[in-house]
Amino acid sequence: MKKLFIIICFNLLFFNALAQTEWKVATGSAVTFVIKNAGLKVDGKLEGLQTTIKFDSQNLATSSIEASVETQTINTDNKSRDGHLRKEEYFDVAKFPKITLKSISFSKDGNSGNNYKGKFKLTIKGVTKEIEIPFSYVENGNAATFKGSFTINRLDHKVGGNSWVLADNVIISLNILAIK
Repeated sequence: MKKLFIIICFNLLFFNALAQTEWKVATGSAVTFVIKNAGLKVDGKLEGLQTTIKFDSQNLATSSIEASVETQTINTDNKSRDGHLRKEEYFDVAKFPKITLKSISFSKDGNSGNNYKGKFKLTIKGVTKEIEIPFSYVENGNAATFKGSFTINRLDHKVGGNSWVLADNVIISLNILAIK
């Protein structure tokens, strides 16, 4: 009887994992950031977004998200600054071509229907830190939108050094459009 119960549980978990909805990133998705430099806000973006999204709001335990962006694509609308950011002191794009994000777990965020929290491993310049990202998820037919933002300390990932001019905290925003 125990063997039968174990086999049934295994099959339910296995087939449930196979049924997970896989989302493909769509045009219009964006990874952006804001940091203060000399007291002024500097906006930027990273491109080359690649994802593997298996997210089901009804089955968070088997949901997963993996994403990466290419560090070479950093764009703050200032070529000189972008070139400086690509160098060893900041993103060292030759040695660390990608920033990666990998989910650990998900949970509902409060009682509202579209808000979630995800625990993720964020890797920048070979340094991995666990972070929490609050995000909204709205599904509309064969399309979905994931929106969230979070703050990191750039020094935790060895991006630049101590500075009187450049802030330590960076706000990163994700606006991911996805289709089935």
